[in-house]
Amino acid sequence: MVLLLSVGMIAGMTACSKANNENKPASPSASVSPSASGSSVLEPEPGAELTIWDSEGNDGGLWLKKVLPGFTEKYGVKVTYEPVAVDDVPSKIATEGPAKLGADVFNAVHDALGGLVSAGLVYPNDTLKADDLVLPAVQGTAYGGKQYGYPVAIETAGLYYNKDYVKEPPKTFDEVISFAKEFNGKGKYGFMMETSNFYFVNSLLSGYGGYVFGKDGTDKDDIGLNNEGAVQGAEFFRSLKSILPVNASDLKEDIKKGLFIEGKVAYNIDGPWNLQGYKDSKINFGVAPLPLLPNGKPPVTFSGVRAFYVNSYTPYPKAAKLLASYLTSEEMLMDRYLTIGQIPPYKELLAKPEVSGDPITAGFAAQIENSIAMPSIPQMGAIWEPAASALEEIWNKGSDPKTQLDRAVKSIKDAIALQKK
Repeated sequence: MVLLLSVGMIAGMTACSKANNENKPASPSASVSPSASGSSVLEPEPGAELTIWDSEGNDGGLWLKKVLPGFTEKYGVKVTYEPVAVDDVPSKIATEGPAKLGADVFNAVHDALGGLVSAGLVYPNDTLKADDLVLPAVQGTAYGGKQYGYPVAIETAGLYYNKDYVKEPPKTFDEVISFAKEFNGKGKYGFMMETSNFYFVNSLLSGYGGYVFGKDGTDKDDIGLNNEGAVQGAEFFRSLKSILPVNASDLKEDIKKGLFIEGKVAYNIDGPWNLQGYKDSKINFGVAPLPLLPNGKPPVTFSGVRAFYVNSYTPYPKAAKLLASYLTSEEMLMDRYLTIGQIPPYKELLAKPEVSGDPITAGFAAQIENSIAMPSIPQMGAIWEPAASALEEIWNKGSDPKTQLDRAVKSIKDAIALQKK
């Protein structure tokens, strides 16, 4: 799942950056000249050798081992791959970057970007062709009005459904509710989601007009989690308890995943990070976008964007930027998709038969169209605990949504105020 940075981790990044200020480049943009025409005009520095971090095996490393020799052959630059899980990269680069021990290029999930930029750890990407990408990929790799990452893959939640129970996925939540009322019983449930996990539940609030931060997730002073739309979304969320009479503590990821694999759940909101486990279980399932809400609008899920970033402390910024560009060309990302299944963020690739013709990928891709990049500003770390507490109160006790959301927003604002001190 996408990385949820803690306030402490981001503070640690900033502290580390300040402590190592004497090693910090004067300006990231000073070392690499902007180029409108992309990587074709870049020349690697003489004698350049690079290190790249990405997750192991089918999460990235398998593909890198396959394609890196081609880069070396083409540009004469040796590249060493080191396995580092994308969730571990932010804390690792925060310490090893300023010490000149970090990778020249690394893969990270986009919600770490605010901390990375604030700590001066990454170069901007001045060659990104935003119009070629789906909007969340552009949003997710931007910070402070600049683009930083080289988008690699995009993910969001979808509706898994058991084909032994339903032949066609539902178009509306009303259909889900009607089905569940008939299906529930004898240890089986028509519908499940993680009801205390804001990552998933936010889609219902957003579908009614709620939002986390204003200005596309960049305005920390504009919190929309208790506006009229968010409250309406929370009221609908509370109503789902009628078809899922289980407390939040018994709807955690592992429990829900196990029940779906056992054939005890018909509809299951989940992410692509559990896809391989479902495939391995041999359950007969499909994936579809989330059904329309009672207001006629789609739920708006969070999307996570993986991207390669160029370390601002690299001694070979041109070669590193060249590598990041090479690995994220459309040709390379199609190969990555075909090799390890990560959905590419380019519009043209999503329309190709190799991608759109896969019904599982197509289901997630359809939901990506109704997703927004999770905010990457450091203040996002203040959201999770207050939001989860509010959702538990609303779900478990049937508490008033407005009261609980007001309380959560106050806690979030208090936490953000403490970050400033």
